[in-house]
Amino acid sequence: MEIKPLQTFLVTARVLGFGEAARLMNYSQSTVSEHIRLLESELGVQLFERIGRKVHLTDAGRQLI
Repeated sequence: MEIKPLQTFLVTARVLGFGEAARLMNYSQSTVSEHIRLLESELGVQLFERIGRKVHLTDAGRQLI
């Protein structure tokens, strides 16, 4: 498990937005999405519920924090 996807997850969970996390971390939004996708794939769980442009933590996401 790489540290950068975990860091990206924590920032995204704090601000509840991929775009805002990208801005804060000086990443592209696609990089944030890729980090989250990799982490979800590795853990085998969905960490965020995506509803339109908004995201909410799932139970698995809250446990990871």
